[in-house]
Amino acid sequence: MEKASGGRAGYAIAGVVNAALLWAINIWPGWQAVPFLTPATAGVVGPVNRVLVAGVIVNVVLLLAPFRLVKALGDLAVLVIGLPVMFRLWEVFPFDFGDGWPGWPVVVRVLLVLGIAGQIIGIIVGLVELGRALAGSGANRRRPRRL
Repeated sequence: MEKASGGRAGYAIAGVVNAALLWAINIWPGWQAVPFLTPATAGVVGPVNRVLVAGVIVNVVLLLAPFRLVKALGDLAVLVIGLPVMFRLWEVFPFDFGDGWPGWPVVVRVLLVLGIAGQIIGIIVGLVELGRALAGSGANRRRPRRL
């Protein structure tokens, strides 16, 4: 199997960051401590947690098996799990910027659209990478000699 590009340190850092976000959102200080999040945030915490847990799992697996096919599958899985979360954030829009600058909701909506577009592009790229990894997985196998 072909090794994935990127180092184990990167997988470890990404896994730790995802775990730290899980801790911060759910335990300390908790999402309730963020002043611009509304109580509606409770409706998106579960899906956000699923994406973060998927990221931790994928990065731990990549630490143990840093192969191109594993990376392609893991990246694709996280993107596919994350896309509905972005749509849910759009739908719930658990943000309230109070009397601050009135443009904040528009800025956040634009960022959500960019995030959704990025996820869709990432899924397409992920499918191509998965295809390449599958096509390359047989490249290292011995082929029988022709007579």
